[in-house]
Amino acid sequence: MRYDLIVLGAGAAGLMAAAQLPRKRILVVEHNVRPAAKIEISGGGRCNITNRHLSVGEYLGDPDFIRTVLARFDNDDLLRFLNRHGLEPVVRKKDQFFCQESSRELVDLFLKASEHADFSYETNIVSAGKSEDGFVVETSRGRFFGRHLLVATGGLSYASIGATGIGYDIAESFGHTVVPPRPALVGLTLQPEEGWMKSLSGLSMPVEISVGRRRFSDEMLFAHRGISGPAVLDASLFWNRGKITIDFLPGVKLRTLLKHPKRTAVSQIPLPRRFVQAFFDTQNLPNVPYAAMTEKQKQRLSYLKSYAFAPAGTFGYTKAEVTKGGVATDMIDPETMQSRLVEGLFFAGEVVDVTGRLGGYNFQWAFSSAVVAAKSI
Repeated sequence: MRYDLIVLGAGAAGLMAAAQLPRKRILVVEHNVRPAAKIEISGGGRCNITNRHLSVGEYLGDPDFIRTVLARFDNDDLLRFLNRHGLEPVVRKKDQFFCQESSRELVDLFLKASEHADFSYETNIVSAGKSEDGFVVETSRGRFFGRHLLVATGGLSYASIGATGIGYDIAESFGHTVVPPRPALVGLTLQPEEGWMKSLSGLSMPVEISVGRRRFSDEMLFAHRGISGPAVLDASLFWNRGKITIDFLPGVKLRTLLKHPKRTAVSQIPLPRRFVQAFFDTQNLPNVPYAAMTEKQKQRLSYLKSYAFAPAGTFGYTKAEVTKGGVATDMIDPETMQSRLVEGLFFAGEVVDVTGRLGGYNFQWAFSSAVVAAKSI
């Protein structure tokens, strides 16, 4: 059988694309035993679908490319689509939309909306190439032919649920450049000099982390392997190498805390005592009133507001929420998500070199890019 469209990947992007094309003959190829494994486990099992505050600044990638895609299908369009299909997400964490009870609500919605499509599960994709009148996809279950091909295979994160790099291989086989993929929205490991932080494993506190010109204010979690938590995960998206800076007292001026002339500095710092003691120890600071400190000691104490260091690396793909990098966007038309090199070849979702922050931005990107591709098809 020859299909109008072969979709590689039954994740967020692949399912959304199939749902948009009820009058087309569609085959969705998925190597897992069931669809949407990442949707099911995201957001604590409720799936953070999108965010109330959608903007290009929440993404890593070509801003003009991202802006064009989101303008064609934004968060309001997504919510209207979900409502039409009987799903009314609820707002949690102030601005994030989640399924009311379980991410299965979203998965079931997509499966119902794509009942017209054929699904081939437990099917490993071997390769894809051009045929006389479209595309041929070689798989572990045989050869499939389609007029159009949509690569929506995701990234390398969550290998435990079957993530592979096959989408990158297919893109390169058609002449596309792939920006080297890296783990993102992931914890950061530490150099030996920052080993004192590991002694605080399990402690969480609000911080502000700066990476270049970007700042992220949220909780940071000290972990056995390094540092994690929402602030760190967001920062990791924009960090590749070099230093980051942590403000352990965001919104507070240090001097205003230490104005009592007789009380020790430790007793006046409103942070967990474990953290304060570890910080004082690593900076060789005495537990004396601020006024009794030398200028060098006061300078080291000021690092509470600007602790700069270079992480050693990340926790890796096994702990990463997403993969940054991917198929370069310069050879993809943002008006259609079609390849500029190969007619009929489309890309959507995480496989593309566009990555969002925590908070539903990556699912929004998957849905937006998939709708743009489907409309063109």
